[in-house]
Amino acid sequence: MPFGFLKKLQARPVAPVLEREHVVAGRALPLRIVENDRARRLTLRIDSGGRGLRITVPPGLARGEVDRFLHRHQGWLEQRLAKVPDRPQVRPGIKIPVRGVPHMIVHEPGKRGTVTVSHDDSGPTLVVHGDRLHLPRRIADFLKREAKRDIEQLVAKHAAAAGRKAKAIRFRDTSSRWGSCTSDGTLSFSWRIMMAPAPVINYLVAHEVAHLREMNHGPKFWKLCEELCPDTERCKAWLKRNGGALQAIVFE
Repeated sequence: MPFGFLKKLQARPVAPVLEREHVVAGRALPLRIVENDRARRLTLRIDSGGRGLRITVPPGLARGEVDRFLHRHQGWLEQRLAKVPDRPQVRPGIKIPVRGVPHMIVHEPGKRGTVTVSHDDSGPTLVVHGDRLHLPRRIADFLKREAKRDIEQLVAKHAAAAGRKAKAIRFRDTSSRWGSCTSDGTLSFSWRIMMAPAPVINYLVAHEVAHLREMNHGPKFWKLCEELCPDTERCKAWLKRNGGALQAIVFE
């Protein structure tokens, strides 16, 4: 069955046109098949943290071609996914980083559902009150609030230095990218970046703000990025090396 009839429904370049599951080494992963007018061949991508797969296809490609493509690349998928970090579940007794500093999760039921940053003999803690069932969501909400506070301040700082102004700032849980900038000046960030060290958070914001002036990754863009964040190369390398582990943490 061709995908061409869905072409008119694709309002955004990255909008999924078909979603299904694909089994790799016993794991059923979400698979998104994305039709792109500019694609001349099939490309396969593993989402950060191994949370899903995405195939970009030329317009009108038959489903059988996608199935054959996946079959040919099954061994490659198994090898790559074997290297993906474990997916720890957010729960009491484990540590997650906040601005790069590990915090022990402590559950104290019986009080109103809030998250408090504290310290005990073992170091920084995230004390989560309320029903145990809602603990992962409350920690995710905490990280979203922290992201909004820090990143909005950083956007204002870097945008002023770049001589530009952001139209809007949005926060999402994206598995394929840490941030984005649209042509109308809307900046989007993954709230998971709040688990990275503060310099890396600063780099990500500088990177996306630089796109307000340079909507590309050419020499002028990287020059501006370095001006906004002199630590660009080191922070970019940290995110490439450690970002998958942050994406793998399960907040469900």
